[in-house]
Amino acid sequence: MSDVLRVISGSSGDLRSVFRVMLDKALKICEASYGNMMLATNGGLELAELYNSPPAFADLFKNGPLTPPPATALGRVLATKKAVHVPDLLAEGPAVQQTALRIVTLTNMRARTLLAVPTLKESDLVGVIVIYRQDMRPFSEKQIELVTNFADQAVIAIESARLLNELRMRTGQLSQSLEDLRAAQDRLVQTEKLASLGQLTAGIAHEIKNPLNFVNNFSALCVELTDELKEVLTQEGLTEKGREETNELTGLLKDNLQHGNRADSIVKNMLLHSREGSGERRSAEINRLVEESLSLAYHGARAEKAGFSITIRRDLDPEAGALDLYPQEMTRALLNLISNGFYAATKRKAETGDVAFEPVLSAVTRHLGKAVEIRIRDNGIGIPPDVKGKMFDPFFTTKPAGEGTGLGLSMTHDIIVKQHGGRIDVDTEPGIFTELIITLPRHNGTTAGTS
Repeated sequence: MSDVLRVISGSSGDLRSVFRVMLDKALKICEASYGNMMLATNGGLELAELYNSPPAFADLFKNGPLTPPPATALGRVLATKKAVHVPDLLAEGPAVQQTALRIVTLTNMRARTLLAVPTLKESDLVGVIVIYRQDMRPFSEKQIELVTNFADQAVIAIESARLLNELRMRTGQLSQSLEDLRAAQDRLVQTEKLASLGQLTAGIAHEIKNPLNFVNNFSALCVELTDELKEVLTQEGLTEKGREETNELTGLLKDNLQHGNRADSIVKNMLLHSREGSGERRSAEINRLVEESLSLAYHGARAEKAGFSITIRRDLDPEAGALDLYPQEMTRALLNLISNGFYAATKRKAETGDVAFEPVLSAVTRHLGKAVEIRIRDNGIGIPPDVKGKMFDPFFTTKPAGEGTGLGLSMTHDIIVKQHGGRIDVDTEPGIFTELIITLPRHNGTTAGTS
């Protein structure tokens, strides 16, 4: 009994190891040949452990729990919840003999004496321990008492395993709750950081705005003076070489004076991204956000550049449904990605000069169970490998002066990854296409994404 209790205490919920030791001890002490442990379920018995019995015995349970006939030993245990001792199976009634013969035929397990002891939790049947002898030799009262004690220990093991499994499940739930709490805390911290950064950015931008306006106004005046200087020098009858040098110097001077425009664009974007009030986090239909972003970006591009034209393709999954997010911020992120796609596709057409080339941007949404995927793909100039790793860095841009500030993709990354716990991946082939894959958790994310 001490060996069995030792196995129970160290089993970590592994009932088979407990039943195996229990049956081994019972067979040795009771001088039995076979043994098995069955658990009660749905009015029948399912096999829990087979010890020293022919493997074919397990085939009796392959179609589900076994329901023994009422006249058999197991049937009587189920009905009475008491131990059944059969000294000689061949002396039983015809029905029992027929069942025993069928078992012998199917399993090649020759048994003559049987002892079946129920395992009870209070008055409920938990299972049955059965041991067999091949010869006709009844079990003694002490042996029956010993197996009954084993049955009591089996109940302890089963109950311990149940409690341990419940503890593990509860621990898992608590661990998940802790992870969710930490994730929510991270989201809150990131949101607070973004809000603080927005206030700091707005303050810096406002401080820069006035002197920058002065610089830009002075630059505009200098551009006019440069044009006048060029006209004066032209009238002085310069040589061809002198005119070339004059044009080169005045052109360089005018280009340098344009850098104030990029600084002004950066300040405007800083003010735009630092706007207070990102709105409340709420449930929003992702397909609707994508559709609205496409429409806003398209009409904005047409208003900004005359003759703008691009084909927009949509493949929006009806099952995408709603997400728990900040709609205003997510729309801002999508607008940045779509606008960049417009720029890349139309730039490829301009660079190649191929009149047959058709700029195309596609937007795809997919339902992924606990997440939603958004793909924005363009057939534009693509992204070189050396640029791909830096494209989300603040103030990094490959656009000409005055066309890009380097803040759009950086803020898009922060909105998707830090604020919403999603991820953004990039698939690109220079000169062929760029595809940005956004994965957003359907509810508050438990882990922050990467890009």
